[in-house]
Amino acid sequence: MTELNQIALKILSNGKGILAADESTATMTKRLDSVKVISNEENRLLFRKTLFSSENMKNCIGGVILYDETINQLSDSLTIPELINKSGAVPGIKVDTGAKTLAGSPDEKITEGLDGLRERLKKYYKLGARFTKWRGVYTISEKYPSKLSIYSNAHALARYSAMVQECGMVPIVEPEVLMDGNHSAKICFDKTSEVLKKCFEELILHKIDLSGVILKPNMILDGRNAVKKISNEEVADLTLKCLKESVPEEVPGIAFLSGGQSEIQATENLDLINKKNNTKFIMTYSYGRALQQSALKHWSKNIEDTRGTQKIFNHRAKMCSLAAQGKWSKELEIQS
Repeated sequence: MTELNQIALKILSNGKGILAADESTATMTKRLDSVKVISNEENRLLFRKTLFSSENMKNCIGGVILYDETINQLSDSLTIPELINKSGAVPGIKVDTGAKTLAGSPDEKITEGLDGLRERLKKYYKLGARFTKWRGVYTISEKYPSKLSIYSNAHALARYSAMVQECGMVPIVEPEVLMDGNHSAKICFDKTSEVLKKCFEELILHKIDLSGVILKPNMILDGRNAVKKISNEEVADLTLKCLKESVPEEVPGIAFLSGGQSEIQATENLDLINKKNNTKFIMTYSYGRALQQSALKHWSKNIEDTRGTQKIFNHRAKMCSLAAQGKWSKELEIQS
């Protein structure tokens, strides 16, 4: 077992998953604006450290993805990575600089951030990060994703992964096929399969240690505006089929993004995937809104109510952890 594989398994094992708290300042400002809280550095830190010091960080969260602002902040006398380590979780960092217009296909995106990445990785390692995240985004329409988009983003994900592993950290590879549109789950399956196969082709070409990689994919879902929607059972079946056919067995685990699903949807679908899991992969969560949204709504009513906010976050984390073990049920959602 390599050191990278050990880090990946520490993050993913025993029903634990990943808290994605890597929202950029612009995205976090939108979230705080939506609940009428002023977005300043102090408030962003206050909400995040409320989550990071919650009881179920110890039981349910194996890793936390941070943003550049947060990894450099202090909580009382501890750095944020130290606070996360104290809970037994592994600190991680988002290292891409966002999706920009893809030259040659202006309706699509290419993720940037490779310039100067090696130097930034060394800095983040010194700050305590032991894993990283890079997100590629793909839209579905009659023409898209194009071969250019699929290849360009796969190549960037592979180059990123090579530098991350060189620095002794685990790369999260996140190729997200977006829910936007009215496409069927069948089309989502076909496009996601094509994207994943090209990503792993590039990772292998770049000599990536696949046992030290975490995949963060979308589930196989109908487009947000699709008229007919498949059942949760079909979501689980198609997602498992796609991953079984497209992901090499050396990859230790898969941490799904929630991708616009509600908290309950994301939990129920993950639970069904685990109840039916006939692969060697650990199947868990890397959720942002699906872990934070209810806690944020409560916190916004009184930002000093640490205990009340943590109670809601603890419940959501517990539900996700049960789903990662195939032990969740709707009845458990009723909070005492």
